[in-house]
Amino acid sequence: MNRPLSTSLPNPALVSRQAAQRLPRWVLLLFCAAYVLPGVFGREPWKNADLTAMGYMLALARGESSWLAPTLVGLPADGGLLPYWIGSVSIHLLGGWLGPALAARLPFALLLTATLALLWYATYHLARNDKAQPLAFAFGGEASPIDYARTLADAALLALIACLGLLQLGHETTPELVQLAATSLFLYGLASAPYRAWTAPMAVVAALASLAISGAPAMGALFGVIALPVCLRSDDTRLRRFSVWVALATLTAAALSQLVGAWTWRIAPGAPDLGLLRLLAWFTWPVWPLAAWTLWQWRRQMGNSHIALPLGIAVTGLLSSVAMGGNDRALMLALPGLAVLGAFALPTLKRSVSAAIDWFSVFFFTTAGLIVWVMYLSVHAGVPAQPAVNVARLLPGFKAQFNGWELALALAGTLAWAWLVRWRTGHHRHALWKSLILPAGGVAWGWLLAMTLWLPILDYARSARPMVRQLARALPEGQCLIAANAGRPQLAALYVHGAWQLTTDMDAPGCRWMVVHHSRRLPPLTTVNGRPLSQGWTYVREVERKAERYETLLIYRRS
Repeated sequence: MNRPLSTSLPNPALVSRQAAQRLPRWVLLLFCAAYVLPGVFGREPWKNADLTAMGYMLALARGESSWLAPTLVGLPADGGLLPYWIGSVSIHLLGGWLGPALAARLPFALLLTATLALLWYATYHLARNDKAQPLAFAFGGEASPIDYARTLADAALLALIACLGLLQLGHETTPELVQLAATSLFLYGLASAPYRAWTAPMAVVAALASLAISGAPAMGALFGVIALPVCLRSDDTRLRRFSVWVALATLTAAALSQLVGAWTWRIAPGAPDLGLLRLLAWFTWPVWPLAAWTLWQWRRQMGNSHIALPLGIAVTGLLSSVAMGGNDRALMLALPGLAVLGAFALPTLKRSVSAAIDWFSVFFFTTAGLIVWVMYLSVHAGVPAQPAVNVARLLPGFKAQFNGWELALALAGTLAWAWLVRWRTGHHRHALWKSLILPAGGVAWGWLLAMTLWLPILDYARSARPMVRQLARALPEGQCLIAANAGRPQLAALYVHGAWQLTTDMDAPGCRWMVVHHSRRLPPLTTVNGRPLSQGWTYVREVERKAERYETLLIYRRS
């Protein structure tokens, strides 16, 4: 057996040539396609953040809002400018052909794809660092630097796909997806600084500027502040010289934030509780135990760029989430850094731990997939009967419709999952990324099943269109409608799915109709915005959201 030249070196990685096998490109691309594409087509905007962002984009595309201060029926946006610009331009160019929802979703699907690609190249460049390379064997047989870097890049991409927290949030048309892509771009710029003389500076400047105008200026400033000392203390002269660009990008982003008035603080005071720990545990699974193992095994190299840079990004996202009271969308920005750290755990991962990850993934995702299939068969074929009864009770009025294409895609995905499990458990594989192939494949398969077999159920439960349709039967379209106590999600629902002239002013001249959002858990309404309903308003009827037991719309007509 080959032995390293020296075991006293701080580098813990021992990787043979056989273990540094790259994942076939067509397999990697298939993983990305299976993860990105489901849910792009044929899906309604889901409440709350997804539908709210769609409302602001549509208002910009219709010319009913200022591009420098997006508003929706008078309410200002809170997610920066860039995300709404991206969606509204796409709606303007493609909305007539594809519909506003799909047109707005396409550029965000491309942003998710760019996030995966940027993470791959960032990990590839970080793994090429001399101090990140595995130790050489006494008689040869160690992995080549390029093969080792490609293998870890494949592993990091699989780790990001496997993160449970990214599954839904990464497929929405929200400002946080722009922030996630900008975070990956910043990490790529730092990682490629010793190798890309021109693209790396442009990447860090564009990344921090994008964060500044997409609702996360403080995150961008913190990224720059944390990355600057790492660059200055690096042994690589190229990275030390690059600190000038990091400082320039940070100052540019801060000035841009000040120019557009993007500085906002969303700090939620309070001590961390058990709910926050649960969020951290499931949202970042399965990368957080791998990242923790990396920090222990590579603890003597904590100051080197391949550990310090992703660690800085991960810590910034984690602390921001804690400061915002356990905000999952802020925590999403920690995932690229955690994925890179998780990849560097694989050269030192024990075989027993790898086997535990495999068997947990097989059990968890197979069970989840069977639940999806059982409910689908119950709703469409009546066997078994109880799941269909539960669906009818929770979603009154829902009617299942058969779609052959969705069934074919679900069957193909299920066969691919069965083949993947057989491949992984049938023979011992030496590649480093083997421990992440089943978690990533299980997440992609589960998302595919949800966006095919369960898509009608999820759309009915999470879309606001059914409720707005009921409202349209009671209110004539084209009329002026007062949404008196509506927040952003409710206004977006009425704006996107309805055809009324909306306002929030109860004294608007010519407005004879008013709709009030109410919860049955609260006492009956007697006032709205501090004004008695008995003075000038007559109750007409109630419209309930069938997918939610307590949420209702109360319709009033001006007396």
